[in-house]
Amino acid sequence: MPIIVLFGMLILMLILSAFFSGSETALMTLNRYRLKHLVKLKHLGAIRTQKLLQRPDRLIGLILLCNNFVNTFAASVTTIIAIRLFPQEESSIAISAGILTIVMLIFSEVSPKTLAAIKPEQLAFPSAWIYTPLLKLFYPIVWFVNLFVSLLLRLVGVDVKKNHQDTINKEELKSIITEAESLIPARYQKMLLGILDLESATVEDIMTPRHEIVGIDLEEPIEDIINQIKSSPHTRLAVYKKSVDRIIGFLHLRKVLIQINNPDFDKQTIIGLLSKPVFIPESTPVHTQMLRFKNEKIRIGLVVDEYGDVQGLVTLDDLLQEIVGELITDDTAAAREQSDGSYLIDGNITIRELNRMTQWSLPTEGPKTLNGLIIEYMETIPEPGISINLHGHPIEIIKRDKNTVKLVRFLPIK
Repeated sequence: MPIIVLFGMLILMLILSAFFSGSETALMTLNRYRLKHLVKLKHLGAIRTQKLLQRPDRLIGLILLCNNFVNTFAASVTTIIAIRLFPQEESSIAISAGILTIVMLIFSEVSPKTLAAIKPEQLAFPSAWIYTPLLKLFYPIVWFVNLFVSLLLRLVGVDVKKNHQDTINKEELKSIITEAESLIPARYQKMLLGILDLESATVEDIMTPRHEIVGIDLEEPIEDIINQIKSSPHTRLAVYKKSVDRIIGFLHLRKVLIQINNPDFDKQTIIGLLSKPVFIPESTPVHTQMLRFKNEKIRIGLVVDEYGDVQGLVTLDDLLQEIVGELITDDTAAAREQSDGSYLIDGNITIRELNRMTQWSLPTEGPKTLNGLIIEYMETIPEPGISINLHGHPIEIIKRDKNTVKLVRFLPIK
C-alpha cells in the first residue's frame, strides 16, 4: 500500500476520533431541559437525540466501541508508517507512538471536547443522525458489552435502567432562578423564589405581631373611637374589649364611614357592622391559608397559639406579599446597602424576607425577626456599638430601644 494512502488513512482516523470524542462530550453535556423544550417544538435533531439519551448506557457503549476502534487502527497505521520510513531504526516505533499521542491529544481529544462543551447542540444534534443507524448496525456488539457492564454495576448496587433521572429538587431550582439574572428581572426572581418558599412558610412567619395590631377598644369613649376610625390608614380594624384576646369581630371602614355622621351612631352600631373573627393556628402553612382565604372569601384572620392566645394578625395582603414582595412594599426602608458594601438592616425585618433580599441563609427555624435572632444568639439585649459574628455574618448593633434591637449594620464578609 502506498505511503500516501497510509497517511490518508491516518488523517481519516484522527478526524473520526475527533468526531467520536467531541460528540460524546456534546451529548453528555446537553441541557436536558432545553432538549425537552426543543422536542416540544418538534425539532427533529432534538427528537433523535432524546431517544438516544433514553438509554445512555447503549449510546456510550457505541461511542466508545467506535472511538477505541479508530484509535487502535490509527496506532497500527502509525506503526506501519514508522517501519516503512525508518526500517533500520527500532526506536522509530516508540517515537511515532509518542508523536501520535500528542497529535491525538490536541486534535482528537482536547480541541473537539472543549468545542463540544462550549457549543453542545451544534455537534450533538447532527451526530444523532449518525449514531441512530450505527446503533442498529452494531447493536449485537453493544448489547453484548453492556450485558457485562450491567452485571458489573449490579454488583456495586447500581441498576442502569433505574438511574438516569433528570429531576431536580427545590434547592437546585432556586439556584437556577438565582443564576438567571440576564433572563429574569430581579423583582420577578424574588417572586419565583417566594413561590418556592411557600411550602415551608407558616402564617407565624409573616403575621403582624400582637403588639403591632391596630384595633378598636370598645371600652374607650365613643368620641375617641370615631376619631380613630376617621384617621385609620387600614381598611379593616380588629374590635375588642380591653384586650386583643377578647376580640369580637372585624370592622370594615367602608361600612362604618357611611353611618359615622348619623346622630344615633354609637357602639352598638359598630357591633352590628362587625364580621365574625377567623382564628388561624400559627403552624398553618401559607399556601394552605391562601386557599382557605380564597374558598371562604375572607381577607383577614387572627393567628393563635396552641393555648388559643392571639399571637398576631395575618391578611390576604400579607400572603400575597410573601410572593410579590417589593412590588407592593418598599424593601429599601428595611435593608439599605451602603457604599462600603455593608447593609443597614431594620431589626424588625423577618428573617425570611432578609434572606430573600440578600440571598443569605440565616436560620428560620427559631426566631422570626432579626431582633429575635440576635437576642437568642446573645441571650441578652445588646447595647449599641457591640459587634458579634451572627451565623457567619459580622454585625454591629447601631440602635436599640428599651427591649429591642432597632438597627443593625451587616459588615462585608472578608
